[in-house]
Amino acid sequence: MSTPHTWLVFWRTLAFALVVLGSLSLSTTTALAQADPEREISTAVPAVDADVWRQVKSGETGANYRDSRFDSNYNLINASGETWRQIRNRWVSPFGMIAIGAMLAMIVLFYLIVGRKHLDEPRSGRKLLRWTILERSLHWSVATLFIVLALSGLNLLYGKFVFRPLFGDAIWASMMSGTKVLHNYIGPVFGILLVIILAKFLVRNLPKKHDWAWFKQGGGLIGKGRHPDADFANAGEKVWYWLLATAGLAVVVSGFVLDFPNYGQDRDAMQWANIIHAIGALGLTAVALGHIYIGTLGTEGSLEGMATGYVDETWAKEHHNLWYEKAKDQAVDVNDPGQPSLGNEPTSPQRSS
Repeated sequence: MSTPHTWLVFWRTLAFALVVLGSLSLSTTTALAQADPEREISTAVPAVDADVWRQVKSGETGANYRDSRFDSNYNLINASGETWRQIRNRWVSPFGMIAIGAMLAMIVLFYLIVGRKHLDEPRSGRKLLRWTILERSLHWSVATLFIVLALSGLNLLYGKFVFRPLFGDAIWASMMSGTKVLHNYIGPVFGILLVIILAKFLVRNLPKKHDWAWFKQGGGLIGKGRHPDADFANAGEKVWYWLLATAGLAVVVSGFVLDFPNYGQDRDAMQWANIIHAIGALGLTAVALGHIYIGTLGTEGSLEGMATGYVDETWAKEHHNLWYEKAKDQAVDVNDPGQPSLGNEPTSPQRSS
């Protein structure tokens, strides 16, 4: 691993740790403030007496009647909220767990039956620059935030069924408070970086005619013969890109609606934003498991490209042959002392997008 890459990983890890510690510190302060009896009493809703109930029943609203919902004309019992609860608990949560569990089972089964995709030919020792430092930094930043958001979101949705019985109400409540603060604070950062990375990689992920052949061959798993044609991004990578550009942006927009409830959205808008956010996030998490598997354990040579920026010439030929034909003249022989160090790649390499 090159020295610049080592320092990049170090500073990214340090920054992430500071964000986590800051979020946990804030959540602890909030929890202590909520536990202060005097503060709780000062902000408590006045007692509901018989007069208030008569006002509610008659539809009147007086000085003693409180409704914290924005622009609300609901009765005391909110049928819309119950509909949202039923959709979330009976449909979204169970099927989200089924989707993620099914994807994990498919990955394990695929690995046991097919195994890792090794290179068909020996490595050449010649390297091609595939990802610049900026591109790798964007990728790992978005990927790290995605994983943290996915884990914290799963904890918010399913954590009460796992951790509450194990640790009890007090620990579980503190855990959920910290999880919620972490999720809410890093969500907007993820949204901004996602828009940047989608804009940067748009041209590389535009559909081409040869993408259909890639799908018909299952990315090279179906049939015999040479690997299907692929440019800088293959058809599978383009599908992941457009999922992020559609479902991912839907998750980001709905997350902003939930994160900033002071811009005019009413209770119904918040409830539907929550449903959209959960469906999109659970679906992306399931697909992301496949993306992570293919880019790490599933395919030889893929992870080192995003880790170092360079890929072996053999890997480029087999997986992205159309891109290789355009970039092969820029290959660097790692065994030649006269060649520049791989750790000092140019910031704007002359390569096809």
